[in-house]
Amino acid sequence: MAEQHTRSQQQQMQVGHPTEAIKSLLPQSGPSKSQVLAVVTLFPVGGALLCLAGLTLAGTLIGLALATPVFLLFSPVLVPASLMIALAVTGFLTSGAFGITALSSLSWMINYMRRMRGPAGEQMEHAKRRVQDTAGHMGQRVGQKIQETTATT
Repeated sequence: MAEQHTRSQQQQMQVGHPTEAIKSLLPQSGPSKSQVLAVVTLFPVGGALLCLAGLTLAGTLIGLALATPVFLLFSPVLVPASLMIALAVTGFLTSGAFGITALSSLSWMINYMRRMRGPAGEQMEHAKRRVQDTAGHMGQRVGQKIQETTATT
């Protein structure tokens, strides 16, 4: 019987005081002085910035409403002009990219050739001689084939 009485008291406390659950979520002490000062300082600043954002939006919409007829009247001139400017900018950027690519390629080739002057340069000279010997040998064989074909005809 005593257990039932304590259970009913616990249920009454849980059901009877719903604000206790909410109070447990809130901090025990109030906001600090620095927090209050920050809110008092930043609230007007935020409000002023919000007003400026609204004014800027309104000015933009009014300017767009006034400029739309002008854009429509001059669109036969503005559209080709904007295309021409876009193509010119694209051309300049492309030529700059090609120039940078060419300079970096030349720089790489120069550095590669500088490295080749060491022991690899001797290998390059040997390869050149072999190519020349092979070309001479092939030239002699072509000459022999020409002589054979002219002798048979």
